[in-house]
Amino acid sequence: MGKPTGFMEFARQDAPKRPAKERIHDYREIEQMLPEEDLRRQAARCMDCGIPYCHAHGCPVENLIPDWNDMVYRGQWRKALELLHATNNFPEITGRVCPAPCETSCTLSINEPAVTIRQIERQIAERGWQEGWTLPQPATHKSGRRAAVIGSGPAGLAAAQQLARRGHEVVVYEKADRVGGILRYGIPDFKLEKWVIDRRLEQMKAEGVFFETKVDAGADISAGYLRRSFDAIVLAAGSRVPRDLTVPGRELKGIHFAMDYLTQQNRRVAGDSIPPGEEITAFKKKVLVIGGGDTGSDCVGNARRQGAMEIHQIEILDQPPDERAGNNPWPNWPLILRTSSSHEEGCRRAWSVTTRDFVGEEGGGEEGPLCQGEVGRREWGLPAAGRLRLRVRDRGGPRPPRHGLRPPRARSPRPGHGARDRRPRQRRRRRGPRHHRAGPLRRRGLRHGRFPRRTLHQPGATRRRGRRPLSPQQMTGS
Repeated sequence: MGKPTGFMEFARQDAPKRPAKERIHDYREIEQMLPEEDLRRQAARCMDCGIPYCHAHGCPVENLIPDWNDMVYRGQWRKALELLHATNNFPEITGRVCPAPCETSCTLSINEPAVTIRQIERQIAERGWQEGWTLPQPATHKSGRRAAVIGSGPAGLAAAQQLARRGHEVVVYEKADRVGGILRYGIPDFKLEKWVIDRRLEQMKAEGVFFETKVDAGADISAGYLRRSFDAIVLAAGSRVPRDLTVPGRELKGIHFAMDYLTQQNRRVAGDSIPPGEEITAFKKKVLVIGGGDTGSDCVGNARRQGAMEIHQIEILDQPPDERAGNNPWPNWPLILRTSSSHEEGCRRAWSVTTRDFVGEEGGGEEGPLCQGEVGRREWGLPAAGRLRLRVRDRGGPRPPRHGLRPPRARSPRPGHGARDRRPRQRRRRRGPRHHRAGPLRRRGLRHGRFPRRTLHQPGATRRRGRRPLSPQQMTGS
């Protein structure tokens, strides 16, 4: 490493954020860039740990994190960009929205703040675009084969780019009106501005990737057409099916799925007009977000920018600790309390809360609250080890399979024998290895290369089925 003692000399420095009072009035990105000299110091904190858990355990795409950290410290930005693109197609996107499990598995995070890996990754990618190093890489020769990619999310776009660079003709089908999938309509603009996606799409078009929007695979085009027209098909459609709450009052107005809310707001920011009867807005309303994950945090940020009066967020699990628990060791993902930028902008959070029902007026107007949620505290029983155990008390159905084992194979009932099959098992005959089933060893009474019991190994001594072995007196003729 360029600075073996950098982790002892420099402290962690996070990227600056725009003030909350300023950023809640627009949808521009929150995080800003670090100066180049400060970023080099942060790269110098990458210690020569020997086993980079950030690369092998934390990063899902196995980025070469220690290598490009070293290049940033030495000022070799172009080499750092090449190492970054060796494992990641879209580092400018992951550097903005990735939860950074690499930092939580950083060796330095055992007892010190981790290296700012995500921020370094983002600024390497942006440096490549600024310097003109990130250029289209069309294939030098064509394979003559065609591939279809269903879905234009991060997985579909990465697969399409890799296939195009290998010389295949690639067509990406997207059922929405714009390419990007969840990057386009699932992540708010204050976390990922959409010009970042458009910039990468222009590179992919120059590499020979074709995009077809407003095409629903399976409805507009059939599976038979895809099989006839393409040599390979990549299914990267994702899932837009939400998990509903089956509680009384769910049919009331004013209750929406998170993805419907986020998608509509992203369309509004992009300049699309929303029909009056389909608008979902939090303007001058009291908002309750059910769910304490990243998606719920994005809903909090959108509601704050729309001008909500109050924002509450509830989570069914207990409030996590501020530091790792004893049963949550490094380098696993730390189950600790996290406060996102949306929470910093104003939100009341509650834990151990479950939704019982929704009450309100069926024909409520747009003015005032449309429904009111009834919630209740939920107690979780934790054993001494600190792990959550769920016991199944309903014995009417089959027992659930144990972890890591397959469920027992069902037996067909026989008439007159009850629900269980009591047929006797057929006993299999034990046989030795194939090369011991016949041959001179067996003819001489040897089994598996050993002498049989009560038998002397003498010339002429034989042992056949149904006959006793010769005695020593018979063998000697006395």
